Amino acid sequence: MTRSAQARIDLSALRHNFQRVRQSAPTSRVLAVIKANGYGHGMVRVAQALDDADAFAVARLDEALTLRNAGVDKPIVLLEGFCAADELTALAQHGLEPVVHNDFQIALLEQTRTVNPISVWLKIDTGMHRLGIAPDNAAAAWSRLQACGTVAKPIRFMTHFANSDLRGDARNAAQIAKFTAALDGQQGERSSANSAAILSLPETHADWVRPGIMLYGVSPFTNGSAQDENLRPVMTLTTQLIAVNQHRKGDAIGYGGEWVCPEDMPVGVAAIGYGDGYPRHARAGTPVLIDGVRVPLIGRVSMDMITLDLRARPDTQIGTPVVLWGEGLPVEEIAECAGTISYQLLCGVTLRVAVSVTES
Repeated sequence: MTRSAQARIDLSALRHNFQRVRQSAPTSRVLAVIKANGYGHGMVRVAQALDDADAFAVARLDEALTLRNAGVDKPIVLLEGFCAADELTALAQHGLEPVVHNDFQIALLEQTRTVNPISVWLKIDTGMHRLGIAPDNAAAAWSRLQACGTVAKPIRFMTHFANSDLRGDARNAAQIAKFTAALDGQQGERSSANSAAILSLPETHADWVRPGIMLYGVSPFTNGSAQDENLRPVMTLTTQLIAVNQHRKGDAIGYGGEWVCPEDMPVGVAAIGYGDGYPRHARAGTPVLIDGVRVPLIGRVSMDMITLDLRARPDTQIGTPVVLWGEGLPVEEIAECAGTISYQLLCGVTLRVAVSVTES
């Protein structure tokens, strides 16, 4: 009997979610975001499954090289761009497309010669205030890149929304207006729509859309649900019970003894904890599924184990499967119970969790 937690990856759900992107933005090309190991789902696995994507986006050079070494030959965009001149050789050699977001990078391109020209995306900061050229400087930055022999033409343009997860937020319209004004008269393909904008701001779809979290079956909206958007969870995190104990009224469960049995009751112990990526701060009452029935977490999450109130399933036996999130139990709900976001939970599943791949 294995006691390890398992992450079950449903590639048919992944492809279903990709088709939701195509349905929402039928005239745009799709730059699928698979950084951070495919949001914890396996970057190479996701890339190979999304053969219909037009290109892939990662954060850094090492992620892009991992894809190239795995035989992925589609265009790959580096969202953080590059930080040193020696990276430019690898970018040119492997046909990688960096995002250019500051004057330092432009100067490196001007000072460096590569065997092949490098296709770049010029990022404009329209309100995220993280990476990007200020709108007032966009024309000058474009002119420098246009004159640079190391840069392939034409140049593409990109921006990123700070508040698209809030439907109807006025700041989204302000960012759209800034992006349009900054590129007035400039020719080149454009990309601004992330997952939330794909689903709620059709005016932003433009030439390229950049789905991330929606590909993995998670709502991109604050207080939203994947089911509302016809998205299917790609990862289902499971484990099993390794003990079922009978405790008396007044018994304190787990570290610190914060949860006390209100009556004589069965308590289950499941083989998963923060060492596997289950959130340490999940509060008492956080649901798990046992045979489709919700039962609550009790006591503190340990490194390797959690404890469960089995009063709703008193006949449950050792070895019974337990679903932590995924099919039938949205990861968004678990994230809320833990005071975090779905992204962190999906990306935080650790290497000791076994992975299985299905095509349901």
